[in-house]
Amino acid sequence: MYQDDKETILYSDRVESQGMARTFIANVFAWMFMALLLTAVTSVYFATNESFLRMLVSTTGMTTLGYVVLFAPFGLVMAMSMGFQRLSLPVLTLLFLAYAVLMGMSLSFIFLMYSLGSIFLTFGITAGMFGIMAIMGYTTKTDLTKFGSLMIMGVIGIVIASIVNMFMQSSTMDYIISFIGVLVFTGLTAYDVQKLKRIGSGVELGTADTKKLTLMGALTLYLDFINLFLFLLRFFGNRK
Repeated sequence: MYQDDKETILYSDRVESQGMARTFIANVFAWMFMALLLTAVTSVYFATNESFLRMLVSTTGMTTLGYVVLFAPFGLVMAMSMGFQRLSLPVLTLLFLAYAVLMGMSLSFIFLMYSLGSIFLTFGITAGMFGIMAIMGYTTKTDLTKFGSLMIMGVIGIVIASIVNMFMQSSTMDYIISFIGVLVFTGLTAYDVQKLKRIGSGVELGTADTKKLTLMGALTLYLDFINLFLFLLRFFGNRK
């Protein structure tokens, strides 16, 4: 009898844990989709509004505001990551939304470089790949921790190679970096979703800390999606 009660308790705990994970992941994706929508609307608005676009780029090149918009998102990511414990939920939320807007302003440049049709095609391909890998990451029983570590090392390698190629200006190197980038961020999507599922199974829903973890999880998946999109755009984008 005691054994039956113990198994019932364990089963109940497992069901509750799975329910918390589903709710947590659903909230993460909701925030991620909200950020992507905000980015998309902002980028289209700036790309189609000449007066706003001139604030970012002029006939002589990128403006001061353009450079700020280009590099500010990196600062916001660092601020959110390093200040996670100190920042309040409202401040973290504001930084997250500001990041999405700045990324939208920054991505408005792609409308000057690529045809509209190829941008939408690439977005669709990205969404499909991202969705498949997210489902795999959520449903697989295989522990992707070691795989994720390799992917993170790949990201570091991409950053270093990209900096080097800024001076080399090698189109072949750029192609190789883009190919590796697609593989790395495709793999990271599955790893990050599994990691977030694991986090979600052990949180207390409704607390400020859990909501902050939700925002950081959304930021992680947002970055996976955007980077995958940009690397794929180098293959499928038709330059003007």
